[in-house]
Amino acid sequence: MAVADRTVDFIEIEHCQEIYRVAIRRVAGARRYTLRVRTANRDVVLTMPARGTVDEARKFAQQHTAWIGARIRRLPKPIPFQNGATIPFRGVDHLIKLKEGSRGGVWNEHQVVDGMDVRVIFTSGTSEHVDRRIRDFLKKHARLDLIEAVRRYSGAIGVSSRRVSLRDTSSRWGSCSASGNLNFSWRLILAPSFVLDYLAAHEVAHLKYLNHSAEFWALVRSMSAQTDSAEAWLTAHGAQLHRYGKIE
Repeated sequence: MAVADRTVDFIEIEHCQEIYRVAIRRVAGARRYTLRVRTANRDVVLTMPARGTVDEARKFAQQHTAWIGARIRRLPKPIPFQNGATIPFRGVDHLIKLKEGSRGGVWNEHQVVDGMDVRVIFTSGTSEHVDRRIRDFLKKHARLDLIEAVRRYSGAIGVSSRRVSLRDTSSRWGSCSASGNLNFSWRLILAPSFVLDYLAAHEVAHLKYLNHSAEFWALVRSMSAQTDSAEAWLTAHGAQLHRYGKIE
């Protein structure tokens, strides 16, 4: 039975006519079964001891279906990149508007509607192109903003990175490898600019201190005056950034 169990990656459980798919994660050091609902991925993960069985995992999950259902219902509603949707861009809400038949790709403008200032991201093409074009637009500006911030902070402390890459990570906003490569979530372009700027300073500081020592934090704060504010913003609102568009 234990050998067969290892071929099972997920189970399905039912509660109030709802079917929940639960991913199974086996951890050698785990001593008990645990459940969590991930906001970014909008999924359920069950962690189980390496010697646990799928039958035990299913029984544990079934006992907590009410909790799973409540947590899933509390997740923020996903907002796809589509015509008429409102998304944040550098922390400011923008309305997506499709201009079918027009040319010019994707661009952002300010408009005055009924005396109110409205920020708009226009996209040309047809409806099936909106998701990809908006995503490409956001990634382009994320890359530009992050490269500029990395260049500025690297020059300030006399270090250099090998490469700046963008990803769609669900658990980390940025990382620095031992070889000097910096990775960031492109979703930082959705956050206020001071948050993206802080993350750039944070990862650049890792080029000098590949740890979270007192010296590291002193360096980060010397570069980014809004370190505490940015950390607080990410704690309070960071998970919300994953509701926009599809997780890649």
